[in-house]
Amino acid sequence: MTWYEPTETERAHLRRCVDLAAEALADGDEPFGSVLVSASGEVLFEDRNRVKDGDNTRHPEFEIARWAAANVPESERADATVFTSGEHCAMCSAAHAWVGLGRIVYASSTEQLGGWLREFGADPAPIRPLAINEVAPDVPVAGPVQEFADEIKELHRTR
Repeated sequence: MTWYEPTETERAHLRRCVDLAAEALADGDEPFGSVLVSASGEVLFEDRNRVKDGDNTRHPEFEIARWAAANVPESERADATVFTSGEHCAMCSAAHAWVGLGRIVYASSTEQLGGWLREFGADPAPIRPLAINEVAPDVPVAGPVQEFADEIKELHRTR
């Protein structure tokens, strides 16, 4: 696995994503968090997983795509970056691409998550665990980031 070394600013955004993931877990949800950042560095929107009430589409990455479609001019979307605690699932990757958002920086990968969940004996997801670029080949991606791996794994262990 090739690790991505984020800048200090990227690291701060990823830290916020991991904190949002912990917040989701504390509220009884699956531990995922994401932040949308404009080209100028402004945090535009952030969210965490909200699937505990039965709507399994309430992933933060999907919410970011919905929010961006309604609130970010189409001409600015490709220059925005989504930071996320975990690599987008296929549903969220597709939403990201359809809305025209730009780069994705993720702290942990789909491959890592799959390995952790198998290790923990968790039930498999109802969809194939695809990397972002298998669904959205033109979206630039960076990740995973080694410094967050143990913390994110532990969040998933306790869910």
